[in-house]
Amino acid sequence: MLQNNPELRSQIDQLWNKFWSGGISNPLTAIEQITYLLFMKRLDELDQKKQADAEFTGEKYTSRFKGKWIPPEYRNQDDPKKFAIDKNTLRWSEFKRMQAEEMLTHVQSKVFPFLKDMNGEVSKFTHHMKNAVFIIPKPALLVEAVKTIDEIFEIMERDSQEKGQAFQDIQGDVYEMLLSEIASAGKNGQFRTPRHIIKLMAELVQPQLGHRIVDPACGTAGFLLGAYQSIVTQLAVKAGTKDLQPDEDGFVRTSVAAGLTDKAQKILSETLIGFDIDSTMVRLGLMNLMMHGIDEPMIDYKDTLSKSFNQEAEYDIVMANPPFTGSIDKGDINENLIIDTTKSELLFVANIYRLLKKGGTACVIVPQGVLFGSGNAFKSLRQLLVERCDLKAVIAMPSGVFKPYAGVSTAILLFTKVYGPKEKVTKPATQHVWFYDMKSDGYSLDDKRNKQPGFGDLQDIVTLFKARKPKAESDRKQQHFFVPRKDIEAEDYDLSFSRYKIDVFEEVQYEAPSVILDKLIQAEVGETSDKDLAKIKSGIVKELLELRDMIG
Repeated sequence: MLQNNPELRSQIDQLWNKFWSGGISNPLTAIEQITYLLFMKRLDELDQKKQADAEFTGEKYTSRFKGKWIPPEYRNQDDPKKFAIDKNTLRWSEFKRMQAEEMLTHVQSKVFPFLKDMNGEVSKFTHHMKNAVFIIPKPALLVEAVKTIDEIFEIMERDSQEKGQAFQDIQGDVYEMLLSEIASAGKNGQFRTPRHIIKLMAELVQPQLGHRIVDPACGTAGFLLGAYQSIVTQLAVKAGTKDLQPDEDGFVRTSVAAGLTDKAQKILSETLIGFDIDSTMVRLGLMNLMMHGIDEPMIDYKDTLSKSFNQEAEYDIVMANPPFTGSIDKGDINENLIIDTTKSELLFVANIYRLLKKGGTACVIVPQGVLFGSGNAFKSLRQLLVERCDLKAVIAMPSGVFKPYAGVSTAILLFTKVYGPKEKVTKPATQHVWFYDMKSDGYSLDDKRNKQPGFGDLQDIVTLFKARKPKAESDRKQQHFFVPRKDIEAEDYDLSFSRYKIDVFEEVQYEAPSVILDKLIQAEVGETSDKDLAKIKSGIVKELLELRDMIG
């Protein structure tokens, strides 16, 4: 994470300050414009790497920047070829050497239009980039931004070589940092889930190549990227990659694509799917996945709670941290959602259940109010999770996990769909639920979120979850335990950790009141005889003496 690298954090701070002073003060606008530049840089870098790999292996590869490009507006001209642009001049490594005025004009009129068009007219990327605008207004700002981004990539490359941090969510890091720079961060519900929490959730659900994986409120596509990273790591291990070292959070991850064949890459491109109702987030998510080698991401602009969204029982895995934005318009809620409510946090969980295939698994973050809310909709949702799903785990997280954006207490729900919404439940699917109270995620729980020694409870959760063996009796005085379904039913399907935790109180022996009062008096006047004390007639000592006389 950026906060663990002061040098990198400093560069992002500088980049943000340059955009602010350059006249782009809206944080999401700044994020989007910076992402366009990151995207240009990353495309050139990836293309050159693929060219080098192809030369080494003898495989065929056609560069994105080979040949000529004719802008769409000239394609119907009598002689469109005369408007053709040499694609090689559109590379980051080429235009970054231009003078300031020339660079700005070149990027505005040629490079950016090429990026919007490069995947072809029928591509989702081209469709969602259609209304994108490059609005960096000043040549000097562009020059400074290009220089800073080059420095950011140099630092990340050094991290990759020295610390083994080969898989960098560059866009996500920039997004996280820029949001943390403003007091209003999170007001529009845009909270980026910390990467180590995403890695934890991926470790719990274990996505496999070929699984259809979806995030119905994907934002910058962090969960999809986390699933991709987990699968790439598995493929690399199967292909014989050795000596992989755990990262700063204790997870083994790599971007070394030793097992990532063209076939595997195609499967991943077709099975990582995301939706969002914010067009800016859709563009950021598309570019984020493309920056990591997925050429045609399956991210689309859709309200997955609306009547127009009819997907059902299509996915093997759902990983999500849906927005907790309160109530939404009842008139547009999809009637196939079987929970009668307008609360988005409940509707999203019900929708995730709907999206899962039978046997599919979801790992979702919810506000802890979902676990114990007393309303009928809250209880109905929890009953659905217990009876129609195998609710495997409830992991309570500390309130600081989402700082500095919000201090809300959250929990991770992990469940597998067993019964469809119209099937008769012959026997409730859940027999036991594993509860864990995460006290530390390996980072300070204040606004700074500094890395702490060790991994907090992250690796303990993974180890215990994988080794769990449900049992009827479990010691509820511990940080984790099993609760049988009958106990949960008896508590109106309450899923909060505290409901089932048995607190242990140690008896404390206190000194007699007269002894405590003598110590307080001595602390005020020092070593003084009782005869001298009797002469003191004012202040706190007088009141302490009177109190001592009263209790004898």
